[in-house]
Amino acid sequence: MSFTRWLRRLAPLMVCLVLLVTACSSAPSKYDQVQEDTTGFRAPAAVDKKAEKGGTFNQFFPDDQGGYDVIPYQEKKGFAEYKLEQNGTTMAMLTINDTASLPSAAEKFSSATETVEGFPSVDQGSTATALLVNGRYQVKVLSRDPSFTQADRVAWLQKFDLQGLAQLQGAANPAVNTAQTPAAAAPAQKKPGFKLPRMQIPRPDPILQPAS
Repeated sequence: MSFTRWLRRLAPLMVCLVLLVTACSSAPSKYDQVQEDTTGFRAPAAVDKKAEKGGTFNQFFPDDQGGYDVIPYQEKKGFAEYKLEQNGTTMAMLTINDTASLPSAAEKFSSATETVEGFPSVDQGSTATALLVNGRYQVKVLSRDPSFTQADRVAWLQKFDLQGLAQLQGAANPAVNTAQTPAAAAPAQKKPGFKLPRMQIPRPDPILQPAS
């Protein structure tokens, strides 16, 4: 009887324990799901050691013109970005990035059917147009206002110093040292010296001794 009484007292505790375990293993809340979905979102990609410094690209961006202001926005290794503003409104974003850190970004240009200033060009969705210089440097214009059209993006791509970018020599294309190394000096020839003629000395005949 005492054992039955003990079991009755223990039963509620067991039920509570089961409910607690079930609650802990239930499906994650919507907040947990959001955290899982956004983990790593906008995390910086690994940058190749050979990628150009972002500051190297600044010289190739367009200047202020036609009522537009070209304003520095972001710079990091392998990437530089400017805002294109008109009367205080951001119309587009202008970027240059080194695809050494993301080779897949350059692969899409292999099937390009359009060119801008002789460089392969592609549209990315309905708001971005890009071209690739020397198979490595991606120049892109992204619309940030509905009135900034695909034709506007192409026009601003042409305002970049693309030829200057094509001649970039730095981490990606180090200048080749064309200075000729001095030729190795020829080994000094030995001066002929006086040599004595070789003489052959006759071997003495063996002397036979009588056996004792």
